[in-house]
Amino acid sequence: MLNQVVLIGRLCKDPELRYTTGGKAVGGFRLAVDRGTATKETDFIDVVVWEKQAETASTHLRKGRLVAVQGRLQIRQFEHE
Repeated sequence: MLNQVVLIGRLCKDPELRYTTGGKAVGGFRLAVDRGTATKETDFIDVVVWEKQAETASTHLRKGRLVAVQGRLQIRQFEHE
Protein backbone atom coordinates (compact mmCIF):
# COMPACT_ATOMS: atom_id res chain seq x y z
CA MET A 1 0.00 0.00 0.00
CA LEU A 2 1.03 3.57 -0.59
CA ASN A 3 0.69 6.22 2.12
CA GLN A 4 2.10 9.46 0.79
CA VAL A 5 0.78 13.03 0.96
CA VAL A 6 1.96 16.39 -0.34
CA LEU A 7 0.58 19.51 1.33
CA ILE A 8 1.18 23.16 0.49
CA GLY A 9 0.13 25.75 3.01
CA ARG A 10 1.15 28.45 5.45
CA LEU A 11 2.51 28.00 8.96
CA CYS A 12 0.04 29.06 11.67
CA LYS A 13 2.86 29.83 14.13
CA ASP A 14 6.61 29.33 14.49
CA PRO A 15 7.73 25.67 14.66
CA GLU A 16 8.42 24.19 18.10
CA LEU A 17 11.60 22.22 18.74
CA ARG A 18 12.06 19.70 21.58
CA TYR A 19 14.37 16.82 22.33
CA THR A 20 13.40 13.33 23.46
CA THR A 21 15.00 11.83 26.57
CA GLY A 22 17.22 9.92 24.14
CA GLY A 23 18.46 13.18 22.61
CA LYS A 24 16.59 13.05 19.28
CA ALA A 25 15.23 16.34 17.97
CA VAL A 26 11.48 16.43 17.33
CA GLY A 27 9.63 19.43 16.00
CA GLY A 28 6.11 20.34 15.14
CA PHE A 29 4.01 22.98 13.48
CA ARG A 30 0.47 23.51 12.24
CA LEU A 31 -0.09 24.04 8.54
CA ALA A 32 -3.12 25.91 7.13
CA VAL A 33 -4.01 24.29 3.79
CA ASP A 34 -6.67 25.88 1.58
CA ARG A 35 -8.92 23.38 -0.17
CA GLY A 36 -9.08 25.54 -3.28
CA THR A 37 -12.86 25.46 -3.42
CA ALA A 38 -15.22 28.36 -4.00
CA THR A 39 -16.26 28.18 -0.31
CA LYS A 40 -12.73 29.12 0.87
CA GLU A 41 -12.44 26.15 3.25
CA THR A 42 -9.16 25.62 5.10
CA ASP A 43 -7.81 22.51 6.82
CA PHE A 44 -5.38 22.79 9.72
CA ILE A 45 -2.88 19.93 9.72
CA ASP A 46 -0.44 19.16 12.54
CA VAL A 47 2.96 18.20 11.13
CA VAL A 48 5.70 16.36 13.06
CA VAL A 49 9.32 16.36 11.87
CA TRP A 50 12.28 14.48 13.34
CA GLU A 51 16.02 14.93 13.81
CA LYS A 52 17.78 17.16 11.22
CA GLN A 53 14.48 18.18 9.57
CA ALA A 54 13.16 19.34 12.95
CA GLU A 55 16.24 21.46 13.58
CA THR A 56 16.14 22.92 10.05
CA ALA A 57 12.43 23.77 10.33
CA SER A 58 13.05 25.47 13.68
CA THR A 59 15.87 27.55 12.22
CA HIS A 60 14.39 28.58 8.86
CA LEU A 61 10.59 28.54 9.09
CA ARG A 62 8.39 31.23 10.63
CA LYS A 63 4.69 31.96 11.03
CA GLY A 64 3.00 32.80 7.72
CA ARG A 65 5.68 31.17 5.55
CA LEU A 66 4.41 29.19 2.56
CA VAL A 67 5.83 25.65 2.65
CA ALA A 68 5.39 22.31 0.92
CA VAL A 69 5.44 19.17 3.05
CA GLN A 70 5.82 15.62 1.75
CA GLY A 71 5.36 12.64 4.02
CA ARG A 72 2.94 10.03 5.26
CA LEU A 73 -0.42 10.49 6.88
CA GLN A 74 -0.95 9.17 10.40
CA ILE A 75 -4.20 9.75 12.26
CA ARG A 76 -4.29 9.27 16.01
CA GLN A 77 -7.23 9.53 18.34
CA PHE A 78 -7.14 10.35 22.02
CA GLU A 79 -9.57 11.35 24.73
CA HIS A 80 -9.23 14.42 26.90
CA GLU A 81 -9.47 13.74 30.61
